[in-house]
Amino acid sequence: MKKLIETIKNIWSIDELRNKILYTLALLAVFRAGSFIVLPGINAAALSQGTKDTNSLFGLINTYSGGAFNQASILALGIMPYITASIIIQLLGFAVPYFQRLQQKEGESGRRKLNQMTRILTVFITLVQGGGYLTYLKSMPGVVDPNMSSFVFWVSNSIILTAGTIFAMWLGERITDRGIGNGTSMIIMIGIIASLPSAFSFELQSQLSNNGLILFIFELVILFLIIIGSILIVQGVRKIPIQFAKRMVGRGTGAMPVSTDRDYIPLKVNAAGVMPIIFAQAITFLPLTAAQYVSGNPALGSTGVLQTLTDPYGFWHNVMTFVLVVGFTYVYTALIVNPQNYAEYLKRNNAFIPGIKPGEDTEEFIDNVTTRITLPGSIFLGIVTIMPAIAVLAGVNTNFARFFGGSSVLILVGVVLDTLAQIESYLLMRKYDGLVESGRIEGRNQGIGPMITS
Repeated sequence: MKKLIETIKNIWSIDELRNKILYTLALLAVFRAGSFIVLPGINAAALSQGTKDTNSLFGLINTYSGGAFNQASILALGIMPYITASIIIQLLGFAVPYFQRLQQKEGESGRRKLNQMTRILTVFITLVQGGGYLTYLKSMPGVVDPNMSSFVFWVSNSIILTAGTIFAMWLGERITDRGIGNGTSMIIMIGIIASLPSAFSFELQSQLSNNGLILFIFELVILFLIIIGSILIVQGVRKIPIQFAKRMVGRGTGAMPVSTDRDYIPLKVNAAGVMPIIFAQAITFLPLTAAQYVSGNPALGSTGVLQTLTDPYGFWHNVMTFVLVVGFTYVYTALIVNPQNYAEYLKRNNAFIPGIKPGEDTEEFIDNVTTRITLPGSIFLGIVTIMPAIAVLAGVNTNFARFFGGSSVLILVGVVLDTLAQIESYLLMRKYDGLVESGRIEGRNQGIGPMITS
């Protein structure tokens, strides 16, 4: 405790760091305040009665928006359209030469163009998603004010939802530039955390009413172990040792070959991050859409195959999700980890992997290592993805079960690690002790990419 108090004092004594933290907290408070401002023409009381289903896609979106989705807030769509646009632009960077050139060769000007494209795409995505969200609200009885003109309702709320997403995007950029941590990730994290106290309280009361205090403690232990495992998989790297070519010291016949210090290539066990889970969830939501069009067919509709596949806590849904996560982990890792780039980098810098010939042999070796370490990472991601379903089957309420796995826990772990890594860098620059007694805290982005780390 004494060490913790001393660390907090050290953090608070650094003016720049203190201002960044206060600035970040202020903008996050503004975002949370906006989550409670209801769209015009919406009956909040009727809405609260009609949004109890937490088993669907809407329950997941509501978790990411911190409850704003179920409250028909001006920030109901939150930052998610911007995330979707960023993913699309990133995928285009793998497939389209023009976007590849902007990402890899045009430097800062290329990044500015990509950022502008992402913002424009965000507006279009928000308009489309906003239209679907307003249709969802209109379908609920008593939610939309009947005295309000349909034209006014659609136009005004589409503009408000778009403005809300753009405002959330602006807040994220301001946090990244002048605050602490990545702004977009911080906004997603605060939305996820917002539902934790109520879910925790409900689960505690439920277990106490059934004399299940021991079971509740056991749930917390399992949750702690899942978080520890997520930290390990986020930070885990396979270090491939490299050595630079010997240089000659001295002149003439007396010159002596001297080796430089060994460095290593850090290949992350989970290079794909949370993206495979997001892709898998997007694919598994397709049957839900199809079920709406074939609901009249009992073999495929609400009681048939599609209903089985869209049940988030059903056996076949989770089997399909697990397989998709494992598959997408390999696909996304292959896109972002390019062994050829590593081989060329080593060749240009006169370096080599001991025992491996430069060129194609080095490329093949790195590719084989990446494939092997991706297997445990992909299996872990698959298990984490289906953990909420396992928790629900064990008797945990659906709201609290969301924190036992899925993208939520990986986002929380990754954002916290990134933020703590930034705070620790400020402490070390001011000659203070770090946040941990041994080593340094590493965020998600450290060691990623074609770079050599000593």
